[in-house]
Amino acid sequence: MKEVTGAQKVVIFDHTLRNAQRLQNGESGISEPIKYVHNDFTAISGYTRARKELTARGVDNIDQLLQQRFALINIWRAIAPVYKSPLAVCNAFSIAPTDLVATDIVYRDYVGETYLITYNPIHQWFYFPQIQPSEALLFKCFDSAIDGRARFAAHTGFDDPTSPPDAPARESIELRTLVFYPI
Repeated sequence: MKEVTGAQKVVIFDHTLRNAQRLQNGESGISEPIKYVHNDFTAISGYTRARKELTARGVDNIDQLLQQRFALINIWRAIAPVYKSPLAVCNAFSIAPTDLVATDIVYRDYVGETYLITYNPIHQWFYFPQIQPSEALLFKCFDSAIDGRARFAAHTGFDDPTSPPDAPARESIELRTLVFYPI
């Protein structure tokens, strides 16, 4: 991540395994693909989650770190080739600020906040059919910089009508990272 992003410091703080079939079979620690357009963090919750994760790791200079530019970046990778429920990502520059709707997301031990995305015909979508385990996507779910660069990456899994009807359930992993840039 440091090499790809130019970051000074990277903290990996969370992961999610996704496979609808394994979840249906009762396996714990598995989630199904999310099939509604969202962004994992908001302009507020990006800071809140960063502070929570840094505090949990006993970092001393949290206030100083959160004053410099940082981002929350997901690393998404297929565990097996993906033919069903591929990931789609929206071009961040095609999303108007009014398309972002802050919404609570309730966890067992805290309440977070995500963006749901309203429909806008100017959205530009890209998806990754038949992505392989040797490939990974990095997408930024929050950037503290407010200088005109992309700050949020709306994304979703979806039912691809070109998928074979007997395609295996998507099996993927996503890692969430905090990326701190040099001052």
